[in-house]
Amino acid sequence: MRIDIITLFPEFFESYFEYSILKRAQKNGKAELKIHNLRDYSTNKQKSVDDYQFGGGAGMVICIQPIDDCISKLKAERHYDEIIYLSPDGETLNQQICNTLSTHSNLILLCGHYKGIDQRVREHIITKEISIGDYVLTGGEMAAAILSDTVIRLIPGVISDETSALTDSFQDNLLAPPIYTRPSNYKGWKIPNVLLSGNEKLITEWREQEAIKRTKERRPNLSE
Repeated sequence: MRIDIITLFPEFFESYFEYSILKRAQKNGKAELKIHNLRDYSTNKQKSVDDYQFGGGAGMVICIQPIDDCISKLKAERHYDEIIYLSPDGETLNQQICNTLSTHSNLILLCGHYKGIDQRVREHIITKEISIGDYVLTGGEMAAAILSDTVIRLIPGVISDETSALTDSFQDNLLAPPIYTRPSNYKGWKIPNVLLSGNEKLITEWREQEAIKRTKERRPNLSE
């Protein structure tokens, strides 16, 4: 999978993708991440990409020209399955969206800033809008990093034990069950006996019941 991220602040991503699973995914050729500075597509000497709103109002708006030029250049080089704008009023990110995106080959992520982007970009260029929650960030960089992380870890071969991703929270609309590790008894705090039984059928049933119980208690909207 290739992910192209368009941003005003490319330095934000310099260290984020250079550790743990994301670094290994790139090293193994499972994921390719390319960062594009939107200012490189500005046509003025100041390399500015924003301007005042038509009709007045507070806040600057990112212009259509540099965005269109950048995306047009990328589209001329390869096909993109989705061109995604990270926006607080987009579709709220969930595990099902991540699962679907992880099956694609090429994605473009556009990071907004200031008051936002020219509406014509959203109407004529963007194919999907995604929000990471009902709040506003300074820019879309953090949202793009989160989306990239959630998608890349689902690519087959990125996580050594692929069943781990399949049992994460929100798969099948359930939270993950409780997990434990050694020692089995710490300060008198013991783990459930079923986990020491060696009976895989009983353990699986216990985990399923605990996942359902936890979801009903903590996220009843999911269990509905």
